[in-house]
Amino acid sequence: MKSSHAVLMIGAALAWAGHGRAQQPVPDARTAYEQARAMAEANYKAARAKCDLIAGNPHELCVAEARAARVRVEEEANAAYKNTLAAYTQARLRIASANHDRDKVRCEALTGNDKDVCMEQAKATLIAAQADAKADRKSMEARLDAREDKITAEYRVALEKCDAYAGAAKDQCVSAARTAYGK
Repeated sequence: MKSSHAVLMIGAALAWAGHGRAQQPVPDARTAYEQARAMAEANYKAARAKCDLIAGNPHELCVAEARAARVRVEEEANAAYKNTLAAYTQARLRIASANHDRDKVRCEALTGNDKDVCMEQAKATLIAAQADAKADRKSMEARLDAREDKITAEYRVALEKCDAYAGAAKDQCVSAARTAYGK
């Protein structure tokens, strides 16, 4: 697993492990997001300036690499800002697509069968990255559903235990169960 995928997976897992709903972004998250986008744009412009010194396919490859780097930073920042499983998945898909575009440009320098093999490898890498992103999303959704089912079952057990009490003691027990299980 590539390091960016690991970072996105860890971020998604942390975002979804503690709660069932996405939290609203905090003001600091917005600032970090805007700073990351500005930094990505500045780095892209600097890389493009260096690319303009090169001609031919190396120029095109340099530009594609600069674009892929910008997309990676922007998508990771966007996913962290939105802090949803869908955003993390979408970021991984867009990063994979940008990397595929870069790989296709890299393949253009080759000829004959080497070029065909390179293009197939680029396509296979894209398909694998997309499949991994979708599978990871489904896996996290399944874990979240299982966690919610477990909490609901534990809550029902706690309520059942409260039936042993009467009056104010029962009300207090039910209130404590609701608080403990977020119901």
